[in-house]
Amino acid sequence: MLKRRYVPDIARFGAICEANYVLLCKLLKQFEAGAVVSYGLHVQDMSLGQIRLMVKESSRYTNLVMLEQIHTSGKWLNNPHLSVRLYHDARMAEVISAANHSRVEGVNGYPNKKMHLPDEKLQLNQFLAEWLNFCVSHGYVLGDIRPGVA
Repeated sequence: MLKRRYVPDIARFGAICEANYVLLCKLLKQFEAGAVVSYGLHVQDMSLGQIRLMVKESSRYTNLVMLEQIHTSGKWLNNPHLSVRLYHDARMAEVISAANHSRVEGVNGYPNKKMHLPDEKLQLNQFLAEWLNFCVSHGYVLGDIRPGVA
């Protein structure tokens, strides 16, 4: 029996990246290199830690933003840490690396040495969408640091 090769759903991927761009623009608001904003996350009376967004690189048409979850009490199984490239001309945001993946490929052969799923890039961008939606729904600004402002 032949395995069917994974074929990415470009329309779905594009829609997720466009939605992520809108959510990141809501949360970050400033795209100068060095800008940082932190959000506290609460659901009812339970603190779920903080999310930190940092602009690492800034150019005319793109930004590189690092997102990380910081837990103030306890620790998750893993603390999410993503690098996201924002494309302002296309109005899209794409995960380019994750904590244990220095570079996320669009399609992976399976099985592979690192056991990445064939649709790993799509799944990471979907995770980012869910994470950002949660931040918008349950987050509050703890503080922001702007370059050049004391």
